[in-house]
Amino acid sequence: MTGSLPADVADVLELVLDGDDPVHVALRRQVPHLGVRTRCTCGCGTAFFTLDAGAVEPAPTGPGTVVAVEAQLVTEAGEWPGEVLVFTQGGYLSWLEVCSWSDDIEVTLSAARRWLRSRC
Repeated sequence: MTGSLPADVADVLELVLDGDDPVHVALRRQVPHLGVRTRCTCGCGTAFFTLDAGAVEPAPTGPGTVVAVEAQLVTEAGEWPGEVLVFTQGGYLSWLEVCSWSDDIEVTLSAARRWLRSRC
């Protein structure tokens, strides 16, 4: 989607912002204008974005903070260890969060990318 984002972030955004949903279409238009401000220090891969909001239109997500995308993760063994959430604030991409529901399976953005690719 863009060369300015780390590959893992760009790949996961591409995988979860697929399809013709108007929110996904608008958010995909924002991706070339994204940068990563910071990442979670625990190793999960959660990324907080910077965005030039003047360069793009907001997505029709509504005001405030919204979970615009939720993608549940399924391992090769059929386990459900967590999810990836994409948050917007005022219709603009704000952060990509990696959530773990398991103490037994390490859920990182790299693992999420692998599991999301396998469902395609």
